[in-house]
Amino acid sequence: MSTRLLLLPIALVAVVLIALSVGRYPLAPTDVVTFFCARVGLAELAPERLDLLHNLIVEIRLPRVLAAGLIGAALATSGASFQAVFRNPLVSPGILGVLGGAGFGAALGILVSGNLLVVQASAFLMGIVAVGVGVVIANLFGSASMVTLVLGGMISGALFTSALSIVKYVADPYEQLPAIVYWLMGSLGGVELRHVESAAGPILAAVAAMTLAGRALDALSMGDDEARSLGVPVEATRYGVIAAATLASSLCVSLAGMIGWVGLVVPHVARLAIGPTNSRLLPASAMLGAIFLIVADCVARNIAHAEIPIGVVTELLGVPAFVLVLGRARRAWL
Repeated sequence: MSTRLLLLPIALVAVVLIALSVGRYPLAPTDVVTFFCARVGLAELAPERLDLLHNLIVEIRLPRVLAAGLIGAALATSGASFQAVFRNPLVSPGILGVLGGAGFGAALGILVSGNLLVVQASAFLMGIVAVGVGVVIANLFGSASMVTLVLGGMISGALFTSALSIVKYVADPYEQLPAIVYWLMGSLGGVELRHVESAAGPILAAVAAMTLAGRALDALSMGDDEARSLGVPVEATRYGVIAAATLASSLCVSLAGMIGWVGLVVPHVARLAIGPTNSRLLPASAMLGAIFLIVADCVARNIAHAEIPIGVVTELLGVPAFVLVLGRARRAWL
């Protein structure tokens, strides 16, 4: 196993410790370690200090750090999987319309209810529906090839983006419209530990399914006929990976809104670090995606007096990063 791949879990733990330490009330990383040791009986802290650290670490910072890690891992793994399935390095999780559908669902939930659970459920369901519409459109042309799937996804994405514009047009301009715009920019500010607990299982299952399909995706990269000759069920693998990536992406939007660039940039960085083999690229993308989004969240909540939407931060970080790796990424992909 690559040494760089082995270093990623260590880097992820270090980033989590730093993320739990920084904030309006900064802590030393050793304080965080001491707190968790005290929680399991390996260290002693004064009750007042223990309560203060519990409030800061567990109730305020831990939910959004866990959410950032989950969402970053899911989006990056989904992006790497879509790039492998479509054999296109410029593909991102939104290629089949899932982000457009989920964005419309969230806006619709804000318009009709405003309840967070309704918004999250609507975003998740509409993300799934948007991909289903794209696949149906692709099958209208006879057989769902890669080209027709991409075209179907583009049409579905355009359809739901138009529907989103209608929702924004009819929304109350003083309360609902700002809420919709803020949601679409992405934010981890409203994430609670119970939200993370309910979404963690399906997201981790989807990430694990995509990671386990790495060897089959390596075979698919040689062409459908070659993959079949190696015993790989081509259609089942392709649609299974698309379903897992769609599930993960929809849940991400339902948790924190639209967060772009993670699924496009992080797989390229991972490919440069450990190579194009999907069996190693997918777990590396998951860990790098988690690290990237945790760092972006730290920037979002600490760089200014008021919190900046994390989707804005990922765009500001993602664009120059993508430009820097573009030339090398092209050579690595080839």
